[in-house]
Amino acid sequence: MQTMQVIEMTAAGEPDVLMLAQRPVPEISRPSQVRVRMKAAGVNPIDTKLRRNGTFFPKNLPAVLGMDGAGVVDEVGSQVSEFAPGDEVYFCCNGLGREPGTYAEFVLVEAHALARKPANLSFTEAAAVPLVLITAWEALHDRVALGDGQQILIHAGAGGVGHIAIQLARLAGARIATTVSTDSKAELVRELGAGKVILYRDQNVVEETLEWTGGRGADVVMDNVGGKLFEQSFPAVRVY
Repeated sequence: MQTMQVIEMTAAGEPDVLMLAQRPVPEISRPSQVRVRMKAAGVNPIDTKLRRNGTFFPKNLPAVLGMDGAGVVDEVGSQVSEFAPGDEVYFCCNGLGREPGTYAEFVLVEAHALARKPANLSFTEAAAVPLVLITAWEALHDRVALGDGQQILIHAGAGGVGHIAIQLARLAGARIATTVSTDSKAELVRELGAGKVILYRDQNVVEETLEWTGGRGADVVMDNVGGKLFEQSFPAVRVY
């Protein structure tokens, strides 16, 4: 039996609950599955929360966490035609405590969850993309159908989801304002496509947004922070 190294979560707690372990290399059990030899795994806030607070399937400990990953296709199921061994891929899948995640040398992924890794990204860079990209895409396209010429305020524009949202909004033809905390972050978001940068520690976000929009308010506000900021953003949104 061929074995692989994994990082197992043995209990809920601090990072020391993550332990190096050995497991059998997983075998394809469904015709729609693909086995990926991992090159890099992403770490998202949800991964740290699951580690600290427990997974959605607490009876399945020890668990292998990790939702984001990038690697090379090792084997494909009988119904998979769009991928072949040797293909470089990235994905967001598993890692919630039921199916083993990306903190492993090999992982089984449903073919529909895979995409070809962009050639201009390293495996490490690609592994950092999937979940934040999915989150930003669903918000801007699936939820609000952001369009050409609309004005959007993106909170926390230098964050994981925020910096992707700025790029997607730019590609959609929107005008972009964003909030950041430092001058260095302001420089980053300008390079990504933000036309209006608000240093929220020194400036009134609502007043700056209303001035930027000629008093109308933004067509869309994307809140990547939550809590009180959600309600505080209401006056910055255009009526209706």
